[in-house]
Amino acid sequence: MRHLKSILLLIVLSIGGFCFAQTAAVEDFKPASTNQPGREYPQVNSEGRVRASISAPEALKVQLDISAVKYDLTKDANGVWTGDSGPQDEGFHYYQLWIDGAAVPDPGSMYFYGASRWGSGIEIPAQDQDFYALKNVPHGQIREQIYFSKNNNSMRRCFVYTPPDYDKDTTKRYPVLYLQHGGGEDETGWPGQGKTNLIMDNLIAAGKAKPFIIVMDNGTWAMPANTPRPKPGERPAGPWPPTGWADGFKKTLLEDIIPMIDANYRTQADQQHRAMAGLSMGGMQTRVITLANPDVFAYVGMFSGGSISVEDINNAPGFKEKNKLVFISYGSRELENRRMGFGGDPQANTDALKEAGIKTHFYVSPNTAHEWQSWRRSLHEFAPLLFQDNAK
Repeated sequence: MRHLKSILLLIVLSIGGFCFAQTAAVEDFKPASTNQPGREYPQVNSEGRVRASISAPEALKVQLDISAVKYDLTKDANGVWTGDSGPQDEGFHYYQLWIDGAAVPDPGSMYFYGASRWGSGIEIPAQDQDFYALKNVPHGQIREQIYFSKNNNSMRRCFVYTPPDYDKDTTKRYPVLYLQHGGGEDETGWPGQGKTNLIMDNLIAAGKAKPFIIVMDNGTWAMPANTPRPKPGERPAGPWPPTGWADGFKKTLLEDIIPMIDANYRTQADQQHRAMAGLSMGGMQTRVITLANPDVFAYVGMFSGGSISVEDINNAPGFKEKNKLVFISYGSRELENRRMGFGGDPQANTDALKEAGIKTHFYVSPNTAHEWQSWRRSLHEFAPLLFQDNAK
């Protein structure tokens, strides 16, 4: 029996040693590009691991929480806690630190709005990051537009991308893309985490996309006040999303935002020169709004936000005749894990639309999940397809 126990112990130690060898970090860590100026941590290495460090001498336990996994940090003699994550997908990730059970932002990183709060974010260098790199090319502007919404009886804010030559030729008018964020995010998502302006500047400079205006507004919605709140992790009873969930933003978009943009910017204010797209929740809003308003939008983009079926267009009079493009995209890991939102298989739905005579494009972001790198790549693929047949 002792001999058997010894053999088992050796096997366990061998397996443990192998796992340790497999998970040991490559020591080429560098400060992340998303750090606050002069901050050494957090750091990223060539494997995409994140190394966090924070001084908390009186803390009993500190963890790094990233991609829904918590990693224990170790305290040194000076009370500084340091530790590494496993390899992360390329691109941007929200994260936080847990100090004795309290979730806190990392004081070393810049802050981004996601998961319904301002918190830490980190950039994992990507092999294809050149398409959103800051280059010596003509640059457009991200403008903060404050306006009054009659439907909400309140002041609101959106961000508006205008292409590089917008202020040079004041007679030229431009098409418009209305681009929406995901759940738990706001109007800062696309201009910040999404790097919308850099993606467009580089595409336009390379002659790969027509110049157009992009409007990024806040599509956040809430359950009605009289709706029973589900327990954490549970979905409310009935259909999901609930019936009418997108009506509030739809009304704001159609009656407040679009008229305001057309009145204040040199737009080509017609259906042929107007597109709508969004990621995750924003893609789901795009689906509902564009199907119901084929007279308003000619181009549709849904990034990790479901798909459009033949049944959908059969129930949307005028959509098939007036739509110029349905673009559907996902991260490859979403498709592998069947995390595809609502409405069935997106690839099959998109193929069926093409067979029904609608111009479609299906894009899969390699080796990414439900995350910003999937959506940056999606915009990069979507933008060159817009307004090609009717640009003036």
